[in-house]
Amino acid sequence: MTKINGIVNKLHKPMDKTLLRVLSLVLGFLHVGLVMWEPEAYANSIGGFNAIIGPLFIWAVCSSMVYGIGFKPRAWFWQVWFSPYFSLAILLYLTVQRMS
Repeated sequence: MTKINGIVNKLHKPMDKTLLRVLSLVLGFLHVGLVMWEPEAYANSIGGFNAIIGPLFIWAVCSSMVYGIGFKPRAWFWQVWFSPYFSLAILLYLTVQRMS
């Protein structure tokens, strides 16, 4: 195990909770369901999809699924790429935008 891998594991340790994993899965499925049900209404409620929001949305949903099911990549760069800190922040932002 490299030094960077140990640091990343230490940073992700507080996120290793079942309730956070369930929240991540629920948010991911919720947003995917809303997009699949009425894409135009969802896009209008979050202010529209653009070159930044679209890819971030897809990445956050995929990342939330990876984290939510409990899969933990071995390499540190994949752990950072699928970090729940980023995906949950994006999904919570989209949830707030959707509700307002």
